[in-house]
Amino acid sequence: MIPHLTPTELADDIDSYLLLDVREQDEWDAGHAPQAVHYPMSKMMIEGIEGIDLSRRFAIICRSGGRSYQVAETLVEADVVAINVTGGMQAWKAEGFDVVSTTGEVGVII
Repeated sequence: MIPHLTPTELADDIDSYLLLDVREQDEWDAGHAPQAVHYPMSKMMIEGIEGIDLSRRFAIICRSGGRSYQVAETLVEADVVAINVTGGMQAWKAEGFDVVSTTGEVGVII
């Protein structure tokens, strides 16, 4: 079982994690958490994770929690500390947290 946090639980301890958004580019462009770093799951599965400090603690997020669970599971199997954000960006937005687009406008979750 992969550890998980709701967006509200994560927000209470956000400085302890690198929030890693694993959605595809168009999803990221439309709307993401302002403090997130983008690294698409598709790229990760082909190339692995390059340029990211794996000694960090990761909170993995996607649209609804499925892809992020898979990525968190892969990271945990590699002895990286990772949790899944329950409900993904849909829950993030529903719980009232900011969502921005790459243009700086209010973002949407697609």
